[in-house]
Amino acid sequence: MEKLDLKKRYAPYYSAARQPEIRQIEAARYISITGQGDPDGPEYAAKVQALFTVAYSLKFAFKQEGQDFVVPRLEGCWWFDEDAYGSVTMEEAPTRIPRSEWHWRMMIRMPEFVHAAALTVAIDEVIRKKALETARSIAWLETPPEKVVQMLHVGPFEREPESLRILQQFIEQRGFKKAGLHHEIYLSDIRRAAPESWRTILREPVS
Repeated sequence: MEKLDLKKRYAPYYSAARQPEIRQIEAARYISITGQGDPDGPEYAAKVQALFTVAYSLKFAFKQEGQDFVVPRLEGCWWFDEDAYGSVTMEEAPTRIPRSEWHWRMMIRMPEFVHAAALTVAIDEVIRKKALETARSIAWLETPPEKVVQMLHVGPFEREPESLRILQQFIEQRGFKKAGLHHEIYLSDIRRAAPESWRTILREPVS
């Protein structure tokens, strides 16, 4: 049985240049979970664990039906309360907004043959077999096609403001307006790779 690898099927989605570029991104479907707070904290870790556990439950369920797939990389959308913190730039946000105030939606993209009803079954199975009550917070998410400005950041997360400054300048020079949440795709396995080699796609929806 051949596994569907979304990274190969949608290669442009999972790729970016080291300099800013404009892309058109196709509609996509995900399983996702939201939260607030420090990504080094226990809530984030528990919710990401639940997300991957459900993703693998879906993978094994569809494999039994002859539709196996590779579980894709983790993605995340990040935002903060702009009414509370005012006009903080993209570059400034990671250092000026307290980590306790970061809002996030972590996501894993799903193949077209996976559907929302299957997610409900997978969540119930994970709760029953593994007692992961956090899985109840996982939801189905579908996004429309969108125009984005993106670039590849190489290095640890704390150096992202360097890339965000370049991205922000590119957006401002072209007169684009923000049209969605800051989106990141984590291409590297940070448990195994050195921080200096971490590869993260930084993606900003624009209009």
